[in-house]
Amino acid sequence: MKRLQLAALMSALLLGTTPALLPAADATAAVPALASAAVAWRQVEATWAGEAVIEAERQSTVAAQTAGRVMAINFRPGDTVKQGQVIMRIDPSVAQQQVTGVQAQVTEARVGLENATREYERFKELFAKNYVSKSQMDTAEANYKSAQARLNTLQASSGQAATTRGFADVTAPYSGVMSALHVELGEMASPGTPLATGFDPAWLRATAQVPQAWIDAVRRGNRAMVEVPGTAQWIKAAKMVVIPSADPRTHTTEVRVYLPEQANGLLPGQFVRVHFVTGTARRLVVPAEAVLRRSEVTGVYVLPDKGRPQLRQVRVGERQGDGSYEVLAGLREGEKVALDPVRAGLTR
Repeated sequence: MKRLQLAALMSALLLGTTPALLPAADATAAVPALASAAVAWRQVEATWAGEAVIEAERQSTVAAQTAGRVMAINFRPGDTVKQGQVIMRIDPSVAQQQVTGVQAQVTEARVGLENATREYERFKELFAKNYVSKSQMDTAEANYKSAQARLNTLQASSGQAATTRGFADVTAPYSGVMSALHVELGEMASPGTPLATGFDPAWLRATAQVPQAWIDAVRRGNRAMVEVPGTAQWIKAAKMVVIPSADPRTHTTEVRVYLPEQANGLLPGQFVRVHFVTGTARRLVVPAEAVLRRSEVTGVYVLPDKGRPQLRQVRVGERQGDGSYEVLAGLREGEKVALDPVRAGLTR
């Protein structure tokens, strides 16, 4: 008898029909207690849903600032990098040679300045006693100022060379995840060469294109929820920004929905649906956990006052922000449905 009941039930589901209550082996047997909820009319948030793409608020590509061969790569795509950690190292030999050469020039210029200073001081004493001419005094002063300027210039060059040598260690500007590597070990890098791309997963946003017919309602609602397809996850937006411009080709306006920090399971480029709150509406709703989906069949287990749960095919609309579905057909107000349809099916 149980095999006949199961076969009839599966046949009804595959045909898309509403199966009637099958006779139980013992109609008087006790029915296990099941958690339930009543189908009811509720005032819910009316929303407009649109497709969106996840973007990283902070995403950047680090580039080489010195020339040399890539001699070490410490992180690969998918690795988590802390701020200040060395992503890769570039051979500092060329930069070090420049530092050494400039430091030698600085030493030479410092000696030249000392000689020019002593000569300038002697000429000032001789000029005071009228032992040298005014032109000789001017020449000594000019030599002193020239030596001083040359030393300042070379000291600045020395600092620049030391800074360039420091660029041999490519560090992460902020904590995040490496998403792409643009060079490999042994390749040559020059200033401006892209090395690696990373993003901060703690700061994400969903960007949607909203038609002009809905943009005023979206702006007035100023609230949104992000639905991740394939999961039951709905994320309330931390804030929403409407870009004050419209695309003349598509007649849409870009709206950026900022997600709360550490929104888990989302990656840049991922497709999501954004539900923008546009007002309120009165709708007949059923809890989302009561809805059972099997292939193209959508149903719920109705709990009668007496007897066992009955599987009934229903038609539902958009999921609401409070975790319920709008009922379009198949249920009436006040009917009770099982919140655990799998368990309800096993009690038949």
